Amino acid sequence: MSENIRSKTYHGANRWQRFADWDERPLRLDKFAAEDPENGFAAFNGARDPRPGLVVEGGRIVSMDGTAAADFDVIDHFIAQHHLDLAQAETAMALPSEQIARMLVDVSVPRAELAKLAHGLTPAKLAEVVAQLSSIELAFAFSKMRTRKTPGNQAHVTNAKDDPLQLAADAAVAVAFGFDEIETTMRVARNAWSNALACAVGAAVGRWGTLFQCSSEEAEELQIGLAGFTSYAETVSVYGTERAFADGDDTPWSKGFLAAAYASRGIKMRCTSGAASELLMGFHESKSLLYLEARCLCLQRAMGAQGTQNGGIDGAPLAASLPGGVRELMAENLIAVWLDLECATGNDARHSESEIRVGAKILPFLIAGSDLVCSGMGSILKYDNSFNPSSFNGEEMEDFLVLQRDFEADGGLTSIDEAGALELRRRAIDALAAVFAELELGEPTALMKQSVAVASGSDDTDSYTPRDVALISDGIKARGITVLDVIKALARRGFRDEAQNLLNVVRLRVSGDYLQTAAVVRDGHVISAVNDPNDYGGPGTGYRLNEARRKELAAIRNVLTRGEVLRTEAAYAAAEGRRIAYKTLGPAAQGGPPDEIVIGISPAFGTKLYQTLAGHPLSAVLHALSEGIRAKGFVPRIVRMRHTADTSFLGLSAARLAGSGIGIGIQAKGTAVIHQAGRLPHHNLELFSNAPITTLAHYRAFGENAAAYARGEMPQPVVVPTRGVALGARYHAQVAFLYAIETSMTEDGAQPEDVEVTELEAAR
Repeated sequence: MSENIRSKTYHGANRWQRFADWDERPLRLDKFAAEDPENGFAAFNGARDPRPGLVVEGGRIVSMDGTAAADFDVIDHFIAQHHLDLAQAETAMALPSEQIARMLVDVSVPRAELAKLAHGLTPAKLAEVVAQLSSIELAFAFSKMRTRKTPGNQAHVTNAKDDPLQLAADAAVAVAFGFDEIETTMRVARNAWSNALACAVGAAVGRWGTLFQCSSEEAEELQIGLAGFTSYAETVSVYGTERAFADGDDTPWSKGFLAAAYASRGIKMRCTSGAASELLMGFHESKSLLYLEARCLCLQRAMGAQGTQNGGIDGAPLAASLPGGVRELMAENLIAVWLDLECATGNDARHSESEIRVGAKILPFLIAGSDLVCSGMGSILKYDNSFNPSSFNGEEMEDFLVLQRDFEADGGLTSIDEAGALELRRRAIDALAAVFAELELGEPTALMKQSVAVASGSDDTDSYTPRDVALISDGIKARGITVLDVIKALARRGFRDEAQNLLNVVRLRVSGDYLQTAAVVRDGHVISAVNDPNDYGGPGTGYRLNEARRKELAAIRNVLTRGEVLRTEAAYAAAEGRRIAYKTLGPAAQGGPPDEIVIGISPAFGTKLYQTLAGHPLSAVLHALSEGIRAKGFVPRIVRMRHTADTSFLGLSAARLAGSGIGIGIQAKGTAVIHQAGRLPHHNLELFSNAPITTLAHYRAFGENAAAYARGEMPQPVVVPTRGVALGARYHAQVAFLYAIETSMTEDGAQPEDVEVTELEAAR
């Protein structure tokens, strides 16, 4: 709807139309919930949150957080028996919560001391301590308490068709971006084996070391792990109330057995928990999100898990609907690292339709660093993300890369070039096709492979259907194909590098090196909280970008340089040379006839720069200005200024030379001003400051208005309408380069020179 039509439509409305505007914002798609502690809608202060407390008699816990041992539920029992370090508990629980909170943000208190203290704190005490901290304090404390020094990141690699060719190609690209871990899941449950095989092959293209998991039904996921296709698991869900556990047919002990089963086969294991899962399941016990998550995290430490993915995860949108909900997500992440758990810090589920809210949510963890900044960034497009859209997806990948560059913060990722990405995709597709052929699982056609190689998402592919994939997946499972069969198939078909890369990951399971907390593989070596501990202790300590990594973060696409700007302008020179000719006549005299209007052009106008920011040839702009002046019976005179490139002084200098006392100043980039002799330099008559959106019609009208002022009239100023476009973001880097070129050509005291302009045949 145009502005005029809109204004007429709403003239009779009985509503401030700003609210109608706000109704159209993506934010209004989010739903917000009122606090209702009795019904579980409380981020921090639940109606039935217990007060912290611990009573120990004779070396036995007789009550915890206000509950007598005789009344413990299964979670209390597990925490009391396996989490609490009674050697620490008496001292830790005696400290005031406010004092411990201050210790968390005090750089003089070592991380190790605080981690030891946490092992003696009950869930209610942990929650009470972190609740003392503001959002910025939570982020700072997280930076200090996180386990591994070097940050990392994790990707989702899925697609709407479970197409194995696309999974392999997307996995290879995710590895190239630098993800330390990639995770897949399926649209069709029986396709798990095919997805696992495809991602395992794709992740072996280009380099080795990216860990991989296939999120499936727990028993099948373990079987896939035992077959060697996966190297970590993190979907062992833990809950903060007994009834939520029972609803999932689980107990803390069954989860502990599963964690031990993974570890016994050399598979890295994290649990999953997060705010609001109990609320979503209807078993919240009128307790706050933070207290219930504190229980979950104590359970995870008690069962010996290496880490957690928390920060809401699937419950993040519900948590974020509450007042303080996002602060609560930060608080629960802090408890995780305080307990010495590796932390994949949320951002798995997109909590908002508002890109502002999404960017704001991730920023604390990007600048604080995290073992895994995202518990799952969608390296694929939103609609292909079978976990549901993440905070960041393939569409926003470059936004994340730029955030890293903006804040010089390492989010674990690195830009890739187009040619390299396409080569990797083709290699991964060919490698998987070779495995399929060798193991008689399928024969993808050249058309299928080509469509996947260039596809941004599954909407663009002509490849396997979910039914095709089900047959492949069933075949893998039924024939007992393992990762060793895949490695041998790759080697036999000439993909020896990929075979070796995959074998290297499998060998890690024998050494068990990556069973340490927060372990990832970098440059062929395992780094973890053991050999790369976070040693933050104030400025100059902890993780810092080295110069090489800083340059990697800076190397995004489409970065302007002065040389590129000059090359681009030079490309227009020949065409402009066919449209217009400039001839310098000598020093410009002051005071011509009264019908004269001087157009003062900048030093680089038509000599080094040839078009405005809007893309208009300077010949056409000069023609439009002159045409407007002549249309009102005045005569233009062109003068090149060499003593200044400033728009105001270009215009004022032109006005002082003109017989009419009116001048137009214009820079090569298109910024223009109408000035009058005798006025203050920056007190002009009219200004075109938004050159990127200024049209030739505007310039012609500008010339007409200059003539009108010369007549002593008061014309309607020419307004270049703006629609809120961030012109600075789009053009200011280019503007700075262009203006630097202009100013480099100025000379103090240089005299203005008359210029004879000849419009050639193709001038318009």
